Amino acid sequence: MPRSTAPRLRNRGHEAVDVRDIGLGTADDAVIALHARENDLCLVTRDKDFGDIRNYPPADYAGIVVIDLPEDTVAAGVLEILDLFLSRPEWLERLPKRLAIVETARVRFRPS
Repeated sequence: MPRSTAPRLRNRGHEAVDVRDIGLGTADDAVIALHARENDLCLVTRDKDFGDIRNYPPADYAGIVVIDLPEDTVAAGVLEILDLFLSRPEWLERLPKRLAIVETARVRFRPS
C-alpha cells in the first residue's frame, strides 16, 4: 500500500496505522494479522494472501479489505479505489467480520 494510505484513512476519520511505522513492515502475514486481531483493527492491504478465508477467517477480524488491482497500478490509482470504497457508507457498514475484495469495477464481500 502507498505510504499515504494511513494518513488518507485518518483524514476520513478512521483509526489507521501503517505496519512500517510500528516495526512490522517486514513481518510475516501471520504476525500482522495477529496485531490486527489483538487491536481490533481492520486490515487494508494489496496482499492477496489475506483474501484466503481458510487462513484468515473474516469473522476473526474487524474487517479485511484486499485492494485487488493490476500490479503496475500507481499509488494514485490505489488511493482512488480506496477513496471510492470509503465513500460508500453501505460498504463500510457491511465490512465488520467480513472480507471485502475491492477491484476496479466491483466490490465482493465474503462471507455474504
